[in-house]
Amino acid sequence: MQQLTDRYNAELNEKTIVEKLQFLAAQHPGKVVFTTSFGYEDQVITDFIFKNNIDIKVVTLDTGRIFPETYKVYRSTLERYNKPIKAYFPPTDEVEKLLNEKGPFSFYESLENRKECCFIRKVIPLKRALSGNEVWITGLRASQSNNRSSMLHFELDEGNGIVKFNPLMEWSLEQCVSYIKENNVPYNVLHDKGFVSIGCEPCTRAINPGDDFRAGRWWWEQGSGKECGLHSLKK
Repeated sequence: MQQLTDRYNAELNEKTIVEKLQFLAAQHPGKVVFTTSFGYEDQVITDFIFKNNIDIKVVTLDTGRIFPETYKVYRSTLERYNKPIKAYFPPTDEVEKLLNEKGPFSFYESLENRKECCFIRKVIPLKRALSGNEVWITGLRASQSNNRSSMLHFELDEGNGIVKFNPLMEWSLEQCVSYIKENNVPYNVLHDKGFVSIGCEPCTRAINPGDDFRAGRWWWEQGSGKECGLHSLKK
């Protein structure tokens, strides 16, 4: 699989994003999945996929704690494109056990607790969403955080045994916003209120101009890497 990622990085470098998506859909029929959280980046990719009728599954992870505004852009996206977006939920028994044993806000108490919550609400449903697929498309950008600055367009996600494609790796936030506006793509209105990276409601807040892109995520933590476990690649 590493040879495949190396080959794709070398051979697809000159293709446009749409051409790359079309190529992957043709090479891995029915085995390509895109996970969206309805942020700027994900809405750009959704528009690429749906507007060009590319045979790629679009799914989302509903943690049970997302903003109402996120549900609204979810609905707007369904209405705009008339294409399915499948939701994956965390296991009920695991969520019930977590809340019964530790309460509804255990993630504020320790990094271990926060990662436990993220694992239950995000990682477990992600594994279900990726199961049986060969290529995972994400909205990651290199400038989002130091952890992502060394990404390639194609990566091997060893933990999930899948090829990961980051089509917007070299894009800036400004490019994403411009694309959204120029193409009249539905977007989360929280972006207009200082929320650049939007996750679960209790763990996300607005940032000030000039702040780090991920500063609004798990803002009470220091030195945690600001990751939830979805994109923890082994190199």
